[in-house]
Amino acid sequence: MLNLPPRAGCELNSSQFANFYTFQVAARHLSFARAAQELCLTPSAVSHRIGRLERGLGLKLFQRLTRQICLTADGERIFNILQGAVGELLEALQQAPGSEIAGPLAVYLRPSLAECWLVPRLAEFTARYPAIALDIRVGNETVDFRTQNIDLALYFTCGAFPGLVTSTLMDERIAPVCSPEYAQRHGLLEHPDNLQQCTLLHDSLAWDNAAYDAEWQLWARHRGIEAKLPQRSLTFDRSDLCTLAATHHAGIAIGRQRLVQQRLERGELILPFGDFALSSPCEYQLAHPPREPMPNRLQAFIDWLHECAADTEHA
Repeated sequence: MLNLPPRAGCELNSSQFANFYTFQVAARHLSFARAAQELCLTPSAVSHRIGRLERGLGLKLFQRLTRQICLTADGERIFNILQGAVGELLEALQQAPGSEIAGPLAVYLRPSLAECWLVPRLAEFTARYPAIALDIRVGNETVDFRTQNIDLALYFTCGAFPGLVTSTLMDERIAPVCSPEYAQRHGLLEHPDNLQQCTLLHDSLAWDNAAYDAEWQLWARHRGIEAKLPQRSLTFDRSDLCTLAATHHAGIAIGRQRLVQQRLERGELILPFGDFALSSPCEYQLAHPPREPMPNRLQAFIDWLHECAADTEHA
């Protein structure tokens, strides 16, 4: 419920609601220009609406800097209230008898998981739920749900998320992968001793606070060959870039089964030292703030993700 302190001259008529909505959009973008594009207004009109809202509330909502704006403490507080109120309104409209599951849904995940696992499956979801407007965002950071307009995050993680609702989507297994040509050139098939001649491809952000070569060290300890790992390396901040480089004969990478299975099936990559015998210490987790009631569109997407994970269970 929108529970703001009473202010002289602050009447929540239709004009004032328009001002609140304009503020919400501008606060989400932290830009009057981008808010104007979304609302089909001019930046000047956006600024005037927010100015009227600030005068009506008797509060300063934005700090206007030279080339950007940022929320004040009062602005952030009211933005968070509005986010919840609008979400509740959309959910109430959505749950009308016979209504279609609909509405916007912002999902955040690691680039590798988006590229190699989620995006190739999205056509099936959009066909099943055409009225859900998915907004897929990627990055290597941890989401701050208090300030970012995100409904659900998918992480590859070894940790926990206190205060959030979390569930395990799927586990992961790892093994070295390379192109058939690279394996032949370096005599790798069933001969890990020949790694000394190779270039190792590292995902430096395999999980939070991991060493740049954490996955290789984990596999080497499992095989008892830590001392035999070469020093020559290429380092990336994404697992999919490691496997892409491996596909193009740049070296040998630690492959995550969920992410490289299709490349293996197409013969672009091989497993020179055997199958995925080692479990990763991390797993794919879903995280979102507590929501009561749970939005139907969010629950539908989570249920669909679990269906996809079940369809790709390891043999």
